[in-house]
Amino acid sequence: MKRNRVYFWMFVGPCLLAFIIVVIIPLLFGIYYSFTNWNGINAELDFIGLSNYSKLLKDNHFVKSFVFTIKFTAVSVFLINLIGFLLALLVTRGLKISNFFRTVFFMPNLIGGIILGFIWQFIFVSAFGALGEYTGQMWLMGWLSTTETSFWGLVILMAWQLSGYVMVIYIAAIQGIPRELIEAAEIDGASSWKRVKNIVLPLVRPAFTVSLFLTLSNSFKLYDQNLSLTAGGPARSTEMLAMNIYNTAFSFLKMGEAQAKAVLFLIIVGFFTLSQVYVSKRGEVEM
Repeated sequence: MKRNRVYFWMFVGPCLLAFIIVVIIPLLFGIYYSFTNWNGINAELDFIGLSNYSKLLKDNHFVKSFVFTIKFTAVSVFLINLIGFLLALLVTRGLKISNFFRTVFFMPNLIGGIILGFIWQFIFVSAFGALGEYTGQMWLMGWLSTTETSFWGLVILMAWQLSGYVMVIYIAAIQGIPRELIEAAEIDGASSWKRVKNIVLPLVRPAFTVSLFLTLSNSFKLYDQNLSLTAGGPARSTEMLAMNIYNTAFSFLKMGEAQAKAVLFLIIVGFFTLSQVYVSKRGEVEM
């Protein structure tokens, strides 16, 4: 028993120590700094209580970033999981080129967010602009110059990047469904839609729980794609929460206020993700 404990701490100890140093200690310091007026440079700071938190509701840019992030997350999570599930159904139909499709659909996830943002920026600005000029469709030009089209540009980028990733999760879940159930439904004359609705969807609910959690947290915390595609423009109208916090800390040197926003951001993300996991878990079907 004693030897087992030694082995346990030999394996777990380094990871736990790294987690404490990299995550727990910075988190505690961040919570402490959220109650101060620290600017990130001077060693001197004053404890100001809840003043930073009281400023948040009066910060119009923070409120607009929060609303924009909620809207973006809701649309992105829905589209990513819908497209990923449909792609999983496509590549599990036994086609000869299924492996090729899996590779192609998953490949965008291997590209960094900054690079993806610049790629799609070129597509929206240069390619769409040239296409709009050639066809006379003015709505294609200046795609990133308005808040509405910039919003959909971010959604398209996010869906293109993560759909292939969640597709892999849904593929694993679909392939885990007993073949006998599908064959029995086929013998009974069930259509493809009824097989998906009554057999596949209920049995892949655990995969939906995982995929919704991952896409929800990633959409909330989006920063690099937001930076490279729109940089929060036009006029900070597409500035998401992560970018708003970063700009508050490093552009305006209000580290204490930024830490307060970060603490609130942590609570918001934790609330939505844990609520989603709780609700999704209740609807899962055991095989």
